[in-house]
Amino acid sequence: MTKIIAIANQKGGVGKTTTAINLSTAMAAINKKILLIDSDPQGNASTGLGINEEERIPSLYQLLTKNAFDEASIKKTLIPNMDIITSTQDLSAAEIELVDIKDREKILKNILTKTQNYDYILIDCPPTLGLLTINGLVAAHSVMIPMQCEFFALEGLSALIKIVKMIKSNLNPEIKIEGVVLTMFDKRNSLSSLVEKDVREHFKERVYNTVIPRNVRVSEAPSHGKPVLIYDIRCVGSQAYISLAKEVILNQ
Repeated sequence: MTKIIAIANQKGGVGKTTTAINLSTAMAAINKKILLIDSDPQGNASTGLGINEEERIPSLYQLLTKNAFDEASIKKTLIPNMDIITSTQDLSAAEIELVDIKDREKILKNILTKTQNYDYILIDCPPTLGLLTINGLVAAHSVMIPMQCEFFALEGLSALIKIVKMIKSNLNPEIKIEGVVLTMFDKRNSLSSLVEKDVREHFKERVYNTVIPRNVRVSEAPSHGKPVLIYDIRCVGSQAYISLAKEVILNQ
């Protein structure tokens, strides 16, 4: 059975897309067949995997607005075992265009029933709690929350947790919190350790043991259109995402 994980946090700049790209790559590297869905109108996951604008059509926008699956929307990436459904800036209009559609929260879920032969589908949700994120959460079995190791880490998370509980009650009884992954950890900064302590006390066993460090190679990789595991497999960021992938798979 395909496991669908939404990667979400309404706070921007927490390493959500970086986690989506590199966790997908790491899981593909250990022989899992992966589909990454770029559900963010900024299209950073598509860019980070080197997919040019002209190669992205049909994108997620066409699937959602036509309410139909199109095999051509699934694009190969440079990583074996890993495909992507891309995003374009048009996707930002989808929230308005879908507002009067019946069961608009379930469109992505219905589309994904047509995909085949994937071990995992990861959905990179936008940094908002709008209709695109809700579609991702309704389609998913679980939600992974990347959380930056900075002062405001816990701020605003209550809104996301409330949305997840609402969706569980009304639209998707299967959904659960997959886990919280701490990102941009700087061991030289005592604040990172304090934030980690607070988050682990708050979420307990739902926080992954693996912590993603602040790493310049991770930051550089998207500008080259590559996951960090392809850009520099030996760096600490790559090794952290490999460790996270193993943890996610073993927790199933």
